[in-house]
Amino acid sequence: MNQYETVFILTPVLSDVQMKEAADKFKNYLVEKGAEIISEESWGLKKLAYAIEKKTSGFYCMIEYKAEPTVIAKLELQMRRDERVLRYLTVKNEKYAAAYAEKRRNKKEA
Repeated sequence: MNQYETVFILTPVLSDVQMKEAADKFKNYLVEKGAEIISEESWGLKKLAYAIEKKTSGFYCMIEYKAEPTVIAKLELQMRRDERVLRYLTVKNEKYAAAYAEKRRNKKEA
């Protein structure tokens, strides 16, 4: 299993409950497919660098997890089909990036 980070931007017209519901949908999908969730962060409402679908802000969310490579394509298909998602990016963490992410999480918890 490889370690991945997926960051996605949700449309700003959602309420906090709807935003959490959308993030949980993707998190639950990963768990169903056998992924191990390491960390989940909500970065809140941020201004976008450029307008996407005439929206200038969005809710940023990040999920860090371990999964098989075949799960990623299916997750991204789910995100493409969901109209609440403006953009998404999945990155495979190499060993140094994974170590840095762990250090960052531990620093945040302390």
